[in-house]
Amino acid sequence: MLSQYVPIVGLFALAAAFALFSVTVAPFVGPHRHNRAKLAAYECGIEPVDQPLTGGRFPIKYYLTAMIFIVFDIEIVFLYPWAVANDALGVFGLVEMVVFIGTVFIAYVYVWRRGGLDWD
Repeated sequence: MLSQYVPIVGLFALAAAFALFSVTVAPFVGPHRHNRAKLAAYECGIEPVDQPLTGGRFPIKYYLTAMIFIVFDIEIVFLYPWAVANDALGVFGLVEMVVFIGTVFIAYVYVWRRGGLDWD
């Protein structure tokens, strides 16, 4: 019974060995060209500035983009079970999913018209 799992355990062992080998060998064989830009803190493309410990104002576009991503990500999460059980749900499931996708599409068009997808 357990012999069926030997290939899976072997694959996990091979993946772990490759990951460990890659992390161990990379500092020795990788390039060592450090410059000022590479050693600086990365701030998502924004020039790093000294801010007080309380932080500063953060552009609201980041939060809006994250919320839009979450909305469409949740839509995909609801589409997977529907796609799996499509035959069992019949016409009722189809109508419900059309209403759901239509509602999300209306929200998408609203955000698009308001300029929420334009990145300045």
